[in-house]
Parts: sequence; structure tokens; C-alpha cells
Amino acid sequence: MRADLVLAHGLVVNSSGTRQAHVVVHDGRVAALVDAAEPVPGAERVVDAAGRAILPGGVDGHCHVAQVTGRYRTLDDFAVTSTAALWGGTTTILDFGIPRDTSETPLEAAKNKIELARDSRCDVALHGSVIQWDETVPAQLEELAALGIRSVKLYMTNRGTTIADNDTVLKVLHEMVRLDGLAYVHAEHDAMVVDCTERSAEAGRIGIEHLHETRPNLVEEASVREVLAMAEYTGAPVYFVHQSTPGAVDLVTAARARGLDIHSETCPHYLVLDDGVYSSRFPEWFACCPPMRSPETVAALRRRFADGSIHTVSSDHSCYDLTQKRERKDDVRQMPHGLPGVETRMPVAFTALADAAGEHGTPSAGLLEHFAELFSTGPARINAVPGKGIIAPGYDADLVVFDPAETRTVSGGALHMGTDFSPFDGKELRGWPQVVVAGGRVVLDEEGFHDPGPVGRFTPRLGYREAASDNPRPAVRLAAAERI
Repeated sequence: MRADLVLAHGLVVNSSGTRQAHVVVHDGRVAALVDAAEPVPGAERVVDAAGRAILPGGVDGHCHVAQVTGRYRTLDDFAVTSTAALWGGTTTILDFGIPRDTSETPLEAAKNKIELARDSRCDVALHGSVIQWDETVPAQLEELAALGIRSVKLYMTNRGTTIADNDTVLKVLHEMVRLDGLAYVHAEHDAMVVDCTERSAEAGRIGIEHLHETRPNLVEEASVREVLAMAEYTGAPVYFVHQSTPGAVDLVTAARARGLDIHSETCPHYLVLDDGVYSSRFPEWFACCPPMRSPETVAALRRRFADGSIHTVSSDHSCYDLTQKRERKDDVRQMPHGLPGVETRMPVAFTALADAAGEHGTPSAGLLEHFAELFSTGPARINAVPGKGIIAPGYDADLVVFDPAETRTVSGGALHMGTDFSPFDGKELRGWPQVVVAGGRVVLDEEGFHDPGPVGRFTPRLGYREAASDNPRPAVRLAAAERI
């Protein structure tokens, strides 16, 4: 057999270890790993990794594509967002079928996203979402599971749009146990959010420059406590999205120590930006929920990112532009929240991890392995996405040649996400993808981007416990950081 592609002379990085090897690719999958001391196998194309790291293609577990919330719609589509993902070393994205209002069912919302995803350049998996419970929901969740959509997003806030009440949350958690699924939870205590926001409005402090005052740390941590109690009561596995405080992460750590199946996700912007951005020249660039936190909180969150307490890093990509952001920047209750980030996830997260670990030169094998876990392996395993997150024979040939020493300064206008800004504009970041292989195709190299066309596949997922039985949790490889 003559291979389709060989990535030669690379440092192959899996979360379980590293080795010098040639990666042999055939028919869209990894065919073999050949020791780097051996001759390079014959292939239609050979790419010399020249000792650089080869990581599993990124798996972004939290993206919002063509999302309608209230009167706003994100400006992207799957062609745009998947292209940006590939530019950033992400080869699989997980989007959400969120009902646009109570007239759209969870099943209809998910099937709509499956159709839209036909334009994707990378592989796509989906989460469902339930906003309001009725007697049809269990059958809909069964059909979603049969389609390979094995998780459900639940919002504990966003009154009037996507919030699910506690009765709905509890019933969905029971269904996730029955259907071997996973609950995705946006944890902010709605009553506290509403009260705090109303008090801010009464004081005339409701513009974007006051966003962080309307949603303090306690709002997130109180909601995490409440959901953890429901998870313990039902036995359901829960994945907390975009955790922004060390207190929220510590609650998950304590729950896991009690034997609960709970996971912490954070996002790049919570690791490198703090609430000083709301007094900057363009505070509307940073409208997201939860908001950015104090410098002390950010530093403590980074320590947990480095010590293994956080299990995945996702972009929470939401593609609004500055016209939409500025339309009602005078009132955070009316403006759209969410940041573009699918393309910059890799360098922002790697920069934050290296800084938190105090590694500013050549990264250790342990650091690279931990990054592979956060960026790819962990999201693939926790979300039970088959064939992803590991470089080994039989796995999909989703690969990134990555130079952890390469630095670039972010220019929002030069990115490919379909919007006109980046919250990381002007920041110098290290660790950028140099070659990206998706499904065995080289889509990014020194000559630029090679559009593969709409070849991305909708990827059905396995059950949570079904997959976990074959994929034990990896040991934490970095020393635990001091707590605050």
C-alpha cells in the first residue's frame, strides 16, 4: 500500500505520551505510526514536520453557529465557521440545536442544524437543548439520541429566551440518565442576575461598561451549587460550560471527589482578559456572559487550568459584529452577548497554559500532553465523539503540526470568522497551527488555506457511560497549584 500522506519527523503528542514518529495517513485515517529513526514511508505526499509537535486535531465542544437568540442572529454559517476553525487547528466543532423560541421543538432545532451543517468544511457533532418541558420531550430526546445527539444544553438564566426552569432541568437530568446522555449547563443564578441587573439599572449603571457589576462571581457559583445538588439527586453526568471563577471550578472538583461525573470547561477569554476591558476604549468588544472577572480571579483560574482541575477549553464561539454589539451598548439587557473565538482558541489557550505553568522556553512533554488533553482529547472523550482526539492507527486523520514557539500578534481584521473584530486584537500569542490535516486532507500549509469544499460530516456520538467505560480518565500530569 502506498499511503496518501505522511507527516514525517514529528514529535507526536497524545495526552498519554509523546514519541518521535512519522504519521502515515490513508483513506482519511491514521494507518500507522513509524518510529522516526526508520525511513520515511512512501506516500503520494510527504510533509516534513521537522521536529515540530503533531497534535490531534482540535475538538471545540462549544460553538454557536447561525444562532438565533431573541431578535439577534449570529452572522456566520457553517462554511464560514468551519473554515475559521480549520485555520485555527480545530477539525471538529460541536454546535447546538437551540430552539429559537417555544414554537420550535428541540427535535426541530437539531434537525435544522444538521441540514445547515451540510456546508461545513470540518466534521460537526451536535448538542440538543430543552427550554420548556412538555409530554413530548422524552420521545424527542429518544429520537435525538438515535441520531447520535447525546447531550442537552440547559440554561439556568436568560429569562424570556432560553432559560429552563428547575422542573424542566430536573426532568431532563433524569432523561440523561435513562438515555446515557450528558447535560450541558450554563450556570448563572437567574433570580440573582435579574435582581442585580435591575438594581444596576436603577442606579444608572446599565451600559456595557458595567456588565461585570451585573453578574458577580456569586451568581455563577450559586447556580453551580444548585445544579450539583440536582446532579447528585438524579445521578446524571453534567458538563459546566464557560466556568469563569476558581470557586465554580473548586465546586466541581469537590463533587468529583465524591464520585459525581461532573466536568469543568473554560474559555480562552476568561484566561487572558480581565474586567479592566470594560473601562477600555471599546468595552462592547467584550460583551459575554459570564463577564470577564477581576485580575485576581483570572490568575486563580489560570492556576486551575494548569493543575488539571479544568477538563476542556472551548471557544463558546458566537459571531456577532460590532454594528450589532453597538446598537444597544447603552443597556446590557438588550445587546447581544458572545464572542468570536473558534479560530484563536489554540494560541490563546496554549499561551495561557504555558504562562500559568511558568514555561516560557521550549515546552516540556508534560505541558504538550496536557494541552492535547484540553484542546482535543478531553473534549472528544467527554463528549463521546468517536475517532477523534488521539493520534493512533484507526483514528481519523485530523492532525495539526504546531510550533509552540511561534508568536503572532492578533489582528481581528485578518482572521476568518466572518466578523470585524477579535477580543484578542493586539495581543501577542504563541503556539499557532502551521499545517492542518482534516480527514486526511491537507487544508492549511505554508502556501495558505486549501478549501476542501463542504466535505465535513455530521458525526453521531456514543453514550456517555458507554464511551467512558473504554476511556478511563487520564491522570493529572502537572503539579497542583496553590489555592486561593
